[in-house]
Amino acid sequence: MYVGRIVAIGLTHQGGASALYRVSSRSFPHRQAVIEEGKGAIIPKPGYEGDISKNPYIAYNCLRLVDHIAIATNGAQTDPVTEKIESGMNCRDALITSLFALDYEKDKYNTPRIAAIVDNNDKTGYLGIVRKDALLVRQFDLTPGQMFYVCTYEHNAPSSHYTDTEFDAATAEESCKHILYKGVFNSMEHAVTAACATADKDGTFTMAAMNADS
Repeated sequence: MYVGRIVAIGLTHQGGASALYRVSSRSFPHRQAVIEEGKGAIIPKPGYEGDISKNPYIAYNCLRLVDHIAIATNGAQTDPVTEKIESGMNCRDALITSLFALDYEKDKYNTPRIAAIVDNNDKTGYLGIVRKDALLVRQFDLTPGQMFYVCTYEHNAPSSHYTDTEFDAATAEESCKHILYKGVFNSMEHAVTAACATADKDGTFTMAAMNADS
């Protein structure tokens, strides 16, 4: 099944919050996730920088942290969501206002914008999507070993039905491996790269990136 980009929220078995992002792509597969200066970003692989001129939406910050909160998205909404939370806005409203303001991507696919927020203090998470036909945001209470996700296509509404109860990662690197290859994500096609933030037992988030061909 091809579902496009994926964001997910969950808790490790140790109770650490995790925000996960995966690029699945048929049109622009030559991309990589990188972690630099406390941010995760999606950029073209060397030799494919010209792809940005074909579609300006394919490079962006995808992962940010604000204290005990991690944010993961599939586009330019990452930074405004982060900035609103930094300014004191609650997570739900930061998602709603940012997705509403930016709307779906105006490419030939009308690609939805998706976003995930997870709070390691109260163990709650939020998933949101703005499609051509809808704006949906939902809060989730998280349980160790379980995650919830939303995709740009097919599984494209925040729902308790779109869940994975096999989340056994303990680190950001293991979270990347999970969303690329494990659980429900194993059957989702055209994996390209992933970036994840996962909190350790002390509540400190670390970030990692992993390419699907590594």
